[in-house]
Amino acid sequence: MSGTTGAGGAGKSVRVLLAEDQGMMRGALALLLGMEPDLEVVAQVGSGDEVLSAALEQRPDVALLDIEMPGLSGLEAAALLRDQLPGCRVVMVTTFGRPGYLRRAMDAGAAGFVVKDGPVEELAEAVRRVLRGETVIDPALAAAALSAGPNPLTGRERDALNASADGATVADIAVRLRLSESTVRNYLSAAIGKTSTRNRVEAVREARRQGWL
Repeated sequence: MSGTTGAGGAGKSVRVLLAEDQGMMRGALALLLGMEPDLEVVAQVGSGDEVLSAALEQRPDVALLDIEMPGLSGLEAAALLRDQLPGCRVVMVTTFGRPGYLRRAMDAGAAGFVVKDGPVEELAEAVRRVLRGETVIDPALAAAALSAGPNPLTGRERDALNASADGATVADIAVRLRLSESTVRNYLSAAIGKTSTRNRVEAVREARRQGWL
């Protein structure tokens, strides 16, 4: 594990796991959250792949997850925590306030979604609120998500776009997804139409901008 386990914390009641790939940001958040009288950061990790093992070891009450991390994304890590450690509440903490991310975070079982540019006191209060059973969502992001509507892409269309993002050919994507080439072309064509773009490169870019991928 790249992070560290918290020590001390006498009298503190809320155990927090912090997943953030930028070391300086992670350290600053851990320090500031640790200054709250009731919060203890018991684990810090720098990639999505480390989240589940650290959580199973430390049994945090709340996991604060960045979305875009090396390895698994925060959204994928949230889904693992939902399935394997359901007692741990998840709050997504991200720079990218994209409407599609909010919907995917809720689908993955997250109880909160906040952006990083807010004061740490608000983040600490979000931790307390989700422990009380509340759902905490950044108001501006909630409004944007409502106006944007649902993700128009199906799961297979997202898979095809993701598989094409590195410049893979249709044949490569077909092998990777275990589909026929004609089926892959159909999925990509549908995704291009739904994103109102001209080709799959633009479709990937637009889907990411919207938080659909």
